[in-house]
Amino acid sequence: MRVGELARRTGTTVRALRYYESAGLVVPRRLGNGYREYDPIAVRLVAQIRELMALGLSVEETRPFVESIADGSDDADVCAAALATYRSTVAALQERIGKLTAQRGALDARLDAAASHLVTGVPAVGADPADLVGKPLPPLGFYATDGRPVDLGALGPGRSVIFVYPLTGRPGVDLPNGLLEIHGARGSTEQATWLRDHHAEILTAGAARVYGLSAQSTGYQRELVHRLRLPYPLIPDPRLTLAAALGLPTFTAGDMTLYERLTLIVTDDVVEHVFHPIPEPASHALDLMRWLTKRRQTTR
Repeated sequence: MRVGELARRTGTTVRALRYYESAGLVVPRRLGNGYREYDPIAVRLVAQIRELMALGLSVEETRPFVESIADGSDDADVCAAALATYRSTVAALQERIGKLTAQRGALDARLDAAASHLVTGVPAVGADPADLVGKPLPPLGFYATDGRPVDLGALGPGRSVIFVYPLTGRPGVDLPNGLLEIHGARGSTEQATWLRDHHAEILTAGAARVYGLSAQSTGYQRELVHRLRLPYPLIPDPRLTLAAALGLPTFTAGDMTLYERLTLIVTDDVVEHVFHPIPEPASHALDLMRWLTKRRQTTR
């Protein structure tokens, strides 16, 4: 087969195949017209190289395995050179893991020290959320993460669930540890995940729709929806307009003002129930389902 066909069948590039050829690992035959032609075994050789490189071996370190296959062995791992390569690779990985662990520990220590100086939690302020029961939501308009407009004063018939949360972080660019240690700030991602996993059950239990709302930006929320594959939209309220209109409790951490965690059950545009406080965000979906199921049974 030609190099293009080999690249297609192995899911690699022609450039990579040329590199393997220059290393003497996958060598084609030269035809009379000057073209290179690879034997069928080349597919297995390339697959072996790519598999081992994914495990952390260098191209050169795959040589004993490739040569074993080329010599007709059914199991490239059964040779002394292969075992020695595995051992040396594992040892190198262990050394690297030790260095990375030490670096992470040092960075965490410095991060926590900095956060302890820069981040100070201020207790929540706002009205008692329980006082909202029986009141309509204000006609505030937002654009949710799915691009659709949402009017909190006209959510539609049936029960709407609005879980209000402080903030979530992004992998690799998370917020300082000190901020997440403030009471009420941790657990939003877990809560969103549980509500995702039980979304269908929540709807079956009696909810017509589910929203999340926080003071974070649309971009931050869209990243969360995409990463967690949330089946419900999030509502960005960076100006805390709902808090100003209803007196919802907020707290301040450093230069950030965040919503305190609570969940509103809005029925026919009137607040029917408020979950607050929410001590266990991750299991809140179960409490929500129990309440909806019980309410549905008592109103039949």
